[in-house]
Amino acid sequence: MIHATNSIAPLYQKVKAHILKKIEQGELASSSRVPSENELVAELKVSRMTANRALKELAAEGILTRVAGVGTFVAEAQTKGHLVEVRNIAEEVRERGHSYSNIVVTHSAIALTAAIATKMELSRSVKTVYHTTIVHQEDEKMLQVEDRYVNAQAAPEYIQIDLKLTTPAEYLLTNVPLHKVEHTVRAAMPSKTIKTLLKMDDNVPCLILDRRTWSSGNLISVAHLYHSAQSFSLTETIQKE
Repeated sequence: MIHATNSIAPLYQKVKAHILKKIEQGELASSSRVPSENELVAELKVSRMTANRALKELAAEGILTRVAGVGTFVAEAQTKGHLVEVRNIAEEVRERGHSYSNIVVTHSAIALTAAIATKMELSRSVKTVYHTTIVHQEDEKMLQVEDRYVNAQAAPEYIQIDLKLTTPAEYLLTNVPLHKVEHTVRAAMPSKTIKTLLKMDDNVPCLILDRRTWSSGNLISVAHLYHSAQSFSLTETIQKE
């Protein structure tokens, strides 16, 4: 039977609290099956309608996942990224109490093409730009593929950084004053390369954050940040003064 300190709370809220407590205490782990409506009715002595509402609301809140004909499961924890704020991903991972690592795919100077010149707002008189592709990991799991182009004239020493000791964002935030940021979020099916780097399942889309940053009126960097939509979400908080 349900026991709660707030006896006035609706029964469905008490059922939700009962399930949440089991999740918090580790009795129900990520992806594990939660009791069915019938099981909740028998265990907690509530109506089927009450159990249904509790499960439905927890699913709407992203805590549970309901699969028709199969059952209800604890949703996989999603990693959250910040939409407006520009932060060092290694710092974010460590703040969550997890370990950060990365795999450097490429980090080199490349010839400027017409497409990159347009993307970077560069004159064709510029001969080279810096290009970095790096896979960021959280607890050795693939978290994000970062594909970044950097204005070599604005950050000439960028190509010399050791990406095992710092990240592109950390270096640029520390060494190039940030005056303007543009973010675009889109969803798309991953290329074969991105799918392989993130070790994504078939038919899972990517959540892509396109980030452009300026300093003193010059476009410094264009980055495309790829995440598996299965395990990543973006959040934005705006507070009015």
